Amino acid sequence: MAQHGGVRAGEGDGAAASDGFGTRLQRIIAERGGLCVGIDPHSYLLADWALPDDASGARELGLAVVEAAARGGAGIVKPQVAFFERFGSAGYAALEEVLAAARAAGLLVIADVKRGDLGTSVEAYGEAWLTPGAPLEADAMTISAFQGVGSLAGPIRLAAESGKGLFVLAATSNPEAAAIQTSVAPDSGRSVARAIIEDVTVQNQAIGHVAGPLGVVLGATLDLSVFGIDVSSAPTPELPVLAPGFGHQGARIEDAASIYGEYARMLVVSESRGILSAGPDGLADTIATRAAEVRTALA
Repeated sequence: MAQHGGVRAGEGDGAAASDGFGTRLQRIIAERGGLCVGIDPHSYLLADWALPDDASGARELGLAVVEAAARGGAGIVKPQVAFFERFGSAGYAALEEVLAAARAAGLLVIADVKRGDLGTSVEAYGEAWLTPGAPLEADAMTISAFQGVGSLAGPIRLAAESGKGLFVLAATSNPEAAAIQTSVAPDSGRSVARAIIEDVTVQNQAIGHVAGPLGVVLGATLDLSVFGIDVSSAPTPELPVLAPGFGHQGARIEDAASIYGEYARMLVVSESRGILSAGPDGLADTIATRAAEVRTALA
């Protein structure tokens, strides 16, 4: 197992919050490509890596992924918080170390938390993950707008003020979601997925950056036209898109440009199990290969 002493909290590129999340994401994509390596310490992966199925195993896997991502040329990582949360407070302590190490290594960190609520509750979720200096600080978080994009006012304001980002669930790959996300509002004729994209775009326009700090999640295994999304033209400002579904879930990286069309301009290609299954010894090489494939596919 690789040693992790070379990555310490407080090191890294120190990108200023004033850059804005969208600007920093654009820079990462331009320099390293859009590969996002998931950090998902599943029980079976911990066993495959000869690690215990507990907080210490999750920590070891997480730190190894951070180190390999930095060596392999990836610029973005996405810890799936649920796989740390299952170990309670010890899991959160492990996650804090992984988050800090990733940001210290100059990686852009998306906390995959999928929180959603309203009022002061959703604002508190935003404070937990987006406040500079917070124990769980990340560069962006995934978030649900089931109560409407307007319900996310608190996290949106915090993201704009502190140079952070949000990825709002819009069209997700799980089949159970299709009935809701393809539903069309009789007053506007918009699908739920399209409405989320358009409402997020309005918020980005109000914030006023060239590249929005607010993005959406669009699954790579979907026919996005079924969800009312026309990928032949993309919103303005530039819209970050987090794209799960590559690798283990079946989507092919070489198809990314055709799947997302104009939405591919700020595409974050997320893959976890397909990469992590390489094991600790082959991880950096697998990341380097996949990062090169993403750069080629989206060139």
